[in-house]
Amino acid sequence: MVLAVELPFLNELVALFLVSVGIAYLCYRLKLVPIVGFLIAGVIIGPNALALVPDQELVDILAEIGVILLLFTIGIEFSLEKLNRIRKAILVGGGFQVTLTTLAVVGLLSAFGVSLSSSIYTGFLVALSSTAIVLGLFSQRNETDTPTGQLSLAVLIFQDLAIIVMVLLIPILAGQSESTLDLLLILGKAVLLIVLVIVLARRIVPWILEKVAKTRKRELFLLTVVAICFGTVALSSMANVSLALGAFMAGLVVSESEFSEQALSEILPLRTIFNAVFFVSVGMLLDFSYVLEYPLILLGVALFVILLKLVITSAGLLTLGYPIRIAAASGLALAQIGEFSFVLERAGRLAGLTPAGMGEPGSQIFIAVSVLLMIVTPFLLNAGPALGTTLARTPLKKLSQESDGLQADQKKALEDHVIIVGYGPAGRHLVQVLHKTGIPYVVIEMNPESVKEMKANNIPAIYGDAGREHILELAGIATAKLCVIATNAPSASPRIISLARHNNPTLQIIVRTRYLNEVDRLEELGADNVIPEEMETTVRIFSHVLGAYMIPQDEIEEHIQTLRAHDYEILRGSVQEAHLMVLQGLDEEGLHTRAVVVREGAPVAGKTLQELQLRNRYNLTVLTVRRNDKTFGNPAGDFRLEPGDRLIMVGLASRFAECADLFRTPLES
Repeated sequence: MVLAVELPFLNELVALFLVSVGIAYLCYRLKLVPIVGFLIAGVIIGPNALALVPDQELVDILAEIGVILLLFTIGIEFSLEKLNRIRKAILVGGGFQVTLTTLAVVGLLSAFGVSLSSSIYTGFLVALSSTAIVLGLFSQRNETDTPTGQLSLAVLIFQDLAIIVMVLLIPILAGQSESTLDLLLILGKAVLLIVLVIVLARRIVPWILEKVAKTRKRELFLLTVVAICFGTVALSSMANVSLALGAFMAGLVVSESEFSEQALSEILPLRTIFNAVFFVSVGMLLDFSYVLEYPLILLGVALFVILLKLVITSAGLLTLGYPIRIAAASGLALAQIGEFSFVLERAGRLAGLTPAGMGEPGSQIFIAVSVLLMIVTPFLLNAGPALGTTLARTPLKKLSQESDGLQADQKKALEDHVIIVGYGPAGRHLVQVLHKTGIPYVVIEMNPESVKEMKANNIPAIYGDAGREHILELAGIATAKLCVIATNAPSASPRIISLARHNNPTLQIIVRTRYLNEVDRLEELGADNVIPEEMETTVRIFSHVLGAYMIPQDEIEEHIQTLRAHDYEILRGSVQEAHLMVLQGLDEEGLHTRAVVVREGAPVAGKTLQELQLRNRYNLTVLTVRRNDKTFGNPAGDFRLEPGDRLIMVGLASRFAECADLFRTPLES
């Protein structure tokens, strides 16, 4: 007889995730960001509403892990070089915001007779913004590297550093003894931690990750990344440094390695789970009955906090010379009370301090306003650019130079390019041809030695698993024209095909496989061309790729005959002979032309071209439609598309990305 092990918290976890999934799905249907759904779910299942999760201790632990993983991934997306570029914004902009916000709150509360210690304590609570929400939203919107994203990060980093001092000052504000020597000692530990992180990032961690990557074992790589993350956080905890700052520093350690993107792709699923729990835990703190009882007070305090932080943060960034449009957008993005204010509030409560010295009512006002501001943060972030543009038309524009001052990373956007998965023999020869013909491309490879070789030869390469969505996004899957899967690990092809087809339904996918019996299955998954031959594989890949770029067919056939006549000597021989594959005739029409298949169940199936409005909505032109053995040139507006039709279309890569949902099938959504 097998005895079942009872987990006392299992029912609570089930309730937490079921309600979170339901409300997050509803938010998705309403076009709201998931964070709002998680906060609302926390309010519903919390002890002050349905009480489905009466014991919050477990949720708090999982939420702490979520914050650590979120800040770790944000750290990976940055680097020491990037932080060095915004050091002035961190010190001046962040220092200005924290100091002025605290002083403004102290001045206001002192005017109403609140004690100095309670006023300073409340000022600390208001000064902090939500690192988890703000950076999480910027990451979701791919705006982390924008000037607004980097300036917001700069202020948030200073806040995370400032919380160390704030926590240390709590006993002093509460009238408890705390020596100056102890304060200096803890600050010294924080400085030593930062120095240690820099040494690890430059010298040790890249070497460790390279050794682990060479094993080609994903599970070992993941364990190593997790160990680096929580090991650095443990060091920060020992030094009494903010866990958030420790997690961010751990991400910086990994970011200095060329394997950082693969590390990020491995950790993202874990972050998603625990991060959801964090936002649910914040929502659980809210007593909704208190909101219903004092709605005007809470709304007034929330508006005051938004205006105060908007004005002070924007003013601080304006003093650095940033334009009003960027300063205002950053100020609005940071106009909420952060999650670490809850940590500070808890420490103050234990020491006998409460917000504004109001006792329990003050704590409830603080919690309600904080949750409310977190819920509206996505909307504030969306409104930021419009507010900045509006203010830039006023005399405020004269307060700063109309130049970003802080430049975002100017990476040339990939579009209408070829994604090559695998740098084996076929991949290498394809790179040679694409390079010679001027066709843009990027290579995804899991062999660290091959990646190092490609980067040494200035070949655009990404170390990572193409079966991870993040890696495909990094390769520009949404705007790519073709994806050639030439990997030597055929078991990975099905997942890569499915992900690539889902992320870009207008993509043409060419797959190399060893066996004929795999052709049908790979085509069902979404591959356009499956090539099972050995040496002929490379020739046919060349043919499909160059044909998609409008290279004249007679010219392609001439070079293929040359290859076969010499017994594939060029493909097996020296690079010097590759000049025979140089093709002419590449032009803009070739780059921007795609063959797109209408698949069963896609929204375009059964619709006429007039109903789709491809030209008016997306500026895409349908040149021909191939149906079975018939070709329809310049089809009229009443032409009705059927499953299996292959459309030859012309348009910009960004336009194909915008219309992706029209060609995406229900199974892929």
